[in-house]
Amino acid sequence: MDNIVGKKPALTRAVNISMAVLVALWLFPTLGLLVSSFRTADQIASSGWWSSLGTQERQVPAIRVEGAEVARDGRFVIEGRLFATTDARVSAWGTSSREPEAYAPGQVVDLDGGATLTVVEDGAYVLSSPSPTAGTRLPRIFSTAATPPEFTTENYRAILFDPKNTDGMAKAFFNTLTVTIPATIIPILVAAFAAYALAWMDFPGRALLIAAIVGLLVVPLQLALIPLLKLHNDIGIGKGYLGTWLAHTGFGLPLAIYLLRNYMVGLPRDIIECAKVDGASDFQIFTKIILPLSFPALASFAIFQFLWTWNDLLVALVFLIDSTGETTVMTKQIVELLGTRGGNWEVLATAAFISIAVPLMVFFAMQKYLVRGLLAGSVK
Repeated sequence: MDNIVGKKPALTRAVNISMAVLVALWLFPTLGLLVSSFRTADQIASSGWWSSLGTQERQVPAIRVEGAEVARDGRFVIEGRLFATTDARVSAWGTSSREPEAYAPGQVVDLDGGATLTVVEDGAYVLSSPSPTAGTRLPRIFSTAATPPEFTTENYRAILFDPKNTDGMAKAFFNTLTVTIPATIIPILVAAFAAYALAWMDFPGRALLIAAIVGLLVVPLQLALIPLLKLHNDIGIGKGYLGTWLAHTGFGLPLAIYLLRNYMVGLPRDIIECAKVDGASDFQIFTKIILPLSFPALASFAIFQFLWTWNDLLVALVFLIDSTGETTVMTKQIVELLGTRGGNWEVLATAAFISIAVPLMVFFAMQKYLVRGLLAGSVK
């Protein structure tokens, strides 16, 4: 009775719930990082990202009274505003960090020397003194206010486009692209040819090659780093982009060949045989038949290879990073930011989201090929 028509099995519901939980665990941190990258340091320090979409009441950092002093009715007056926006509403204020909420909006407070200070609800303040205040230290205003949602693109402008920025995130971004794009294309090109040969061409030693490729899948990457670096130094490519591309190619080829070969073996044999009967060469069969039908497998490996290369730190540290920092990639740059800008959460959030934005775009742009059935109707 478990398979009654119209009734979902318990296993199906469990799978759906598990997928929903996994999506939530992935989505909420990413969304939080995105929202935080558009907030200021004060907002990040005073409230969570989930409260940024609505009006929030928070303590505003102290602001020292400043402005042009004018004579009015025998007194010297300075007027100004606590906030750039007029939508903020002050609920309490004070002149001391020990009592930041001592006074209500509109209350006139007596200061030393006969001066008075008042702050109204919209954040406007008035300092009135019986004598000029030039050369004296003006008071600070602490306030608690309900502020509307506020977002800024200043974090992205400062990191990517500010010529005075010394963090080098923009350069690291293009360095990462320089590493990732060739390191994704090269292994796919090589693996596609090798996979076709291992799947559809008969030659001595084919079984041994397949076994060797499967064996290479279990070789730890860390085991080959130093010997490979020594080889690079011996042949003269040392630390540079070429060595990094070859390293990523070498580490990615076994899995690429294994996946593509298994996919190509499953393609309909009738198509290959008909092409050979019509006089097509192996190269023509590969380029005109195998590659188009294997596009889902090629796209899936391209996604994974791009993600691995983009997020890589270990290979970049060994084969690329130099003392000048001219070839620093984003993963290394973010590690350096943790040391030099560890307290600037807005900078770290922006840099982290920039580092994941490109992989997200690549995945969502190509994920449809993972589920598209290109073989539908190819065999009647």
